Amino acid sequence: MTDEQRPTPSLLLALTPVVLTLIVLGTQIFYFGVFEPHIPLAIGVALASMVGIYLGLSWEDIRAGIFKVIHVALPAVSVLIVVGMIIGIWIASGTVPTIIYYGLKILSPELFLPAAMVICAVVAVSLGTSWGSVGTVGLALMGIGGGFDIPMYWTAGAVVSGAFFGDKVSPLSDTTNLAPAVTGTDVFSHIKNMMATTIPAMVLAFLIYLGVGYLVIDTQSVSFEKIERITSTLQDNFYISLWALLPALVVMGLALKKLPPLPSLFVGVLVGGAFAMFAQGQSLQAVFDYANNGYAIETNISEIDSLLNRGGIQSMMWTISLVLIALAFGGALETTGCLKSIINSIKSKATTFASTQAAAVGTAFSTNLVAGDPYLSVALPGRMFSPVYRGMGYSTLNLSRGVEEGGTLMSPLIPWNAGGAFVISALGLGISGDNMENLLYIPLAFACWTAPLIGIFYAYVGWFSPKATEEERDQWESSNADIATFNDNGEPVEEQVKKMDT
Repeated sequence: MTDEQRPTPSLLLALTPVVLTLIVLGTQIFYFGVFEPHIPLAIGVALASMVGIYLGLSWEDIRAGIFKVIHVALPAVSVLIVVGMIIGIWIASGTVPTIIYYGLKILSPELFLPAAMVICAVVAVSLGTSWGSVGTVGLALMGIGGGFDIPMYWTAGAVVSGAFFGDKVSPLSDTTNLAPAVTGTDVFSHIKNMMATTIPAMVLAFLIYLGVGYLVIDTQSVSFEKIERITSTLQDNFYISLWALLPALVVMGLALKKLPPLPSLFVGVLVGGAFAMFAQGQSLQAVFDYANNGYAIETNISEIDSLLNRGGIQSMMWTISLVLIALAFGGALETTGCLKSIINSIKSKATTFASTQAAAVGTAFSTNLVAGDPYLSVALPGRMFSPVYRGMGYSTLNLSRGVEEGGTLMSPLIPWNAGGAFVISALGLGISGDNMENLLYIPLAFACWTAPLIGIFYAYVGWFSPKATEEERDQWESSNADIATFNDNGEPVEEQVKKMDT
């Protein structure tokens, strides 16, 4: 059955599996106090599938749609696997311990949070992956923050702000390339247009973290004996040297040469494994074990043991299984037309450019919320809102910026989303019934949620909201792009989407 032949559910029917799934999810997380979203999302797959069968779809159609979405996002799963390996190997190689050691020696508690954000942003831009930045440098920064007695959620907020913002503007990032691709723009124009929100959001976050370091966090209570104990223990168990940073520098160098992130990260695994054997005295069998099962150490220093006993492919399986189930839920919602119905309802209420921009950002965020997949949150609104922007005479650069900010930047702030699940797992936030306070990293990731708000503000005041140029209009015509028409109330009419050449 083609997309045109599939029936579209009513808004009420489309919302039914979404609302019921969110109720079950909320019960599991907040009532039972168990952060395991897997089963609620699996129930969501069943509910969305039942809607599809009610509408006349066959199970084969629904299954094909589910696996189509999973297939599109498999590169993200591949990154998770390699990042799991690299965490275990870079701990064994001394790369992560060296970053922690020099960070505790060089950084001051007052400047730590803004420095953490900037460091993660630079690494994410270089690597083109927020996940790689979080799982490597971000993990080391969690150790430095622990040494300074800074609450985990503050450090995690700064790490997430920098890593996902760096990913957003990196030409090597998959989502940074996906957003302009689905909206019909080019990647470098897209990045340039995002600077209007990127720069003020980063400056604002930097100033907040700077103020927190001097005014909120009690840096006077930092135990320098504790810091000395941590650094001396790291020296006792690892060869601490700037040479241990070689695996990270090799990966960044390959990324700057525009080698794709996945092979660049895997080269980092190989270089880190070699360094672990020749510099840290590890055996080949131990390196294989660290790559699969994670690094293991017992120093009797809780801050070190809790941080360094992690990594490996198997440590990512909780996150990977959650990602796959979330993708299945998103695929079922897309295949049954539920997402399309919800997006169309939102789209029909937007009658001005400003409300359309707010709707596009909100739709990307909502797709993240219900489907759990940052790729869908960028691709679906990007495809469905593009004709509306063209019909209004506005550049789709506005749309690509909006879906990137509502999609890429908001994904780590939703715990059951692929981005949020990875952050919680990789940074060891340990969300549970007795430890829900670490979810405070969500509001403390200032750069992630202020950027969409700044973008919406621009739309309402008319700043940095470019109209379509003659070059863009020519490009629409040459590509036979869809363009929406509007009724007397200014609402886009789905049935009257026309081609540029008509």
